[in-house]
Amino acid sequence: MSDASSPGPFGGPFLGVLGGMGPLASAQFMLRLTLLTPAERDQDHLPALLWSDPRVPDRTAARLGQGEDPLPWLLRGLRGLEAAGCGAIAIPCNTAHGWYDGLAAATRLPILHIVDAAAAELARQGIDGGRIGILGTAGTLDMRLYQSRLEGRGYDCIVPDPAEMAALVSPAIALVKANRPAEAHAPLAEMASRLRARGAAAVVLGCTEIPLGIQAGPTDAIGLPLIDTIDALALAALRWAGR
Repeated sequence: MSDASSPGPFGGPFLGVLGGMGPLASAQFMLRLTLLTPAERDQDHLPALLWSDPRVPDRTAARLGQGEDPLPWLLRGLRGLEAAGCGAIAIPCNTAHGWYDGLAAATRLPILHIVDAAAAELARQGIDGGRIGILGTAGTLDMRLYQSRLEGRGYDCIVPDPAEMAALVSPAIALVKANRPAEAHAPLAEMASRLRARGAAAVVLGCTEIPLGIQAGPTDAIGLPLIDTIDALALAALRWAGR
């Protein structure tokens, strides 16, 4: 097992990315990690290793008791990143954080929590409390992954109702996973607008497929801040690395 204080075999901070959930979201995380880095040359960027394994069983299905437990697969990826000498782990999948405690118990490496990263981005944008909307998979919302962690910070979290999940959010997430993000834009923008109408001061895009769908079309009409959890996690990684 790697020591969390180890900088890796070549020195300096070295980020491990436990991804593939889904592959497009993981690729987008690597892109945003690069573009958000204040850099003037290759050597200014953060060394990172992406473990992208799309074979990890569906996290929402597992949470709802309809599929295989993904934890053994997640631990396999974690072990691979440890063996490579990574100093911290980022997981660009919100629902996978339902197994955060099991992963954290299995390693001495720090695992950057995506909900904490989203909370930091809310604060950075001056949204320190009040009513916010949460968009995510049915598994993420069922686990209260965001609600439990943010309500203690003074946020009142509102989410789509089951009919809206079935008609708008879940089909849109499936479209992004099928490499059809442009078709996902309209239902996701509609749902964000509905949360705004219910008093949300911002909407957290709490599934890493959702920013890809939202950003595939215009967002001005939504009329409120959208917290991109891919960007939030990338910024948390850069803070960890002192960038």
